[in-house]
Amino acid sequence: MTPKQREDFLQQLLALHAELTGKTPMRIEPNRTDEARVGGDEDEQPLNEMMQAIASSRNRNTDGTLARVVKALGKLREDPDSFGDCEECGDEIPMGRLKAMPYAEFCVACQNNKDGPKGPVRRKHLTDYKG
Repeated sequence: MTPKQREDFLQQLLALHAELTGKTPMRIEPNRTDEARVGGDEDEQPLNEMMQAIASSRNRNTDGTLARVVKALGKLREDPDSFGDCEECGDEIPMGRLKAMPYAEFCVACQNNKDGPKGPVRRKHLTDYKG
């Protein structure tokens, strides 16, 4: 990786850091403040709870991304020659992956191994089914 490419990634990471630290955490207020009071529309309660769960998930994702951005910035400052190398196997992370996610820690193969299988495969062919 050239010094120019590293500088471009540094600028991209700094912009992403500023964007993420500038966001305030999402907060959805409950529409019911005590167990006895249902509120105006009890059908709103499940929707409100779903919105709270979504906001919580987004906040966790933002925090995780911010931590990875900070880690990548530290790597660029402390050991710039290793920036862009997979932390698992040591191979270079493809440039396209780094452009999409400059905070990527692993190459695609190692990330797939880390994520593991998504679930058991039940059908091998389109016509395989249990009746």
